[in-house]
Amino acid sequence: MTLAPVPMPAGTTAPIEAPFDPRVLRDAFGCFATGVTVVTSQTANGERVGLTANSFTSVSLDPPLLLFCPAQGASALPVLRETGRFAINILDLDGQPVADRFTRRGIDRFAAHEWREWDGVPVLAGAKAVFVCALHADHDGGDHRIIVGRVTRLALDKTREPLLYLHGRYRRVHVG
Repeated sequence: MTLAPVPMPAGTTAPIEAPFDPRVLRDAFGCFATGVTVVTSQTANGERVGLTANSFTSVSLDPPLLLFCPAQGASALPVLRETGRFAINILDLDGQPVADRFTRRGIDRFAAHEWREWDGVPVLAGAKAVFVCALHADHDGGDHRIIVGRVTRLALDKTREPLLYLHGRYRRVHVG
């Protein structure tokens, strides 16, 4: 029995095999909607560092684990690994300026927003949710690291709507 080819819907590319054009791969990955986070930490002498990340997910309820994937060259990565402590700040609809600020280099990323300190780690006062973590595992992930954190403290504001990222743009949840 021979199967007839199925026509591709308009706008769909034909199947592509590796090696992939980086732009096509990035566009395909970008089809998955994510939340937006800012990951923060602090050195022993009080220097605060952070980065924007949308590669974040829960891993386990027992023990409470999560992960995020920073680029190998992320400026905050050495501090996160050295201190073994970090916070994941999940941004709400008003968090786009925070996300944008934490993608820039050569500025004080913490200057324009209200921060608190929990367990020696800076956390965003207006976050949708915050998870303070101890470094649980650090794995190679190609041009990124896979950082697994064990949640030691959290806060959640159920009244705030999350900021989303899809197709290379910030989005909001449209309910109903």
